[in-house]
Amino acid sequence: MKRLIPIFFGLIATTALADPFANGNPQAGKALVEKSCVACHVSMFGGDGSKIYTRPDRKVKTADQLKARIRACNTNAGAGWFPEEEAHVAAYLNATYYHFK
Repeated sequence: MKRLIPIFFGLIATTALADPFANGNPQAGKALVEKSCVACHVSMFGGDGSKIYTRPDRKVKTADQLKARIRACNTNAGAGWFPEEEAHVAAYLNATYYHFK
């Protein structure tokens, strides 16, 4: 029993530090962002549009907020992404800008 306790806590720690978007493919997400997001973000923020992710007052501060924002943008922009594609976009944005654990 004493041997199982460290294993149990090790599993909890690993799960707690796991990538929240491990099911997504960042490369696929990048292609989706370039196709469906960049033009809108450029019109809003200029440049390459990445300021939406890097501005000091950015709205997304948690992994759950990122998922919700992607779902809202998907709907509002009419991208027509499936949930798996939203996961790809989240994986890309998290790896590139947010770094949520």
